[in-house]
Amino acid sequence: MVIERGFHEVSGADIPGILDEAARQGLPVFTFRTAGRTDKESFFAAVQGALRLDPALGPRMVWDALSDSVWGGLHELKSPHVVIVWPDARPVAGAEGDFWIALSILRDVADSLAEARYTGGRPTQVSVYVAPASSGGETALAAG
Repeated sequence: MVIERGFHEVSGADIPGILDEAARQGLPVFTFRTAGRTDKESFFAAVQGALRLDPALGPRMVWDALSDSVWGGLHELKSPHVVIVWPDARPVAGAEGDFWIALSILRDVADSLAEARYTGGRPTQVSVYVAPASSGGETALAAG
């Protein structure tokens, strides 16, 4: 299994291999758990539970603020490569509303953190793996 930079939709069955490879390489892994829910509240709670955000978010749920906080938090890790796993999302095809915005933020953060010009010469390779909850990988995840 190769951990590739960027945004990837995978099956739930692929998640254990991704986690194993990330552990083998010593990469930080952040897991967003939403129990199949893809509304704004669930995504904000999952991100806040998994990542150290910089700057910290206030009480209001603002998409731009979340994007900036995720970007800053990952950049401040000073790790050359990080992995984000969302193992219980919905299929990416046909994403709309809050789910589409959440996916867009993940794509944008992965793309912009990879650019030396945006990171003061210290890019971070971000690998995002999103797996639909209905793919049957939940049992394997419980063990990992």
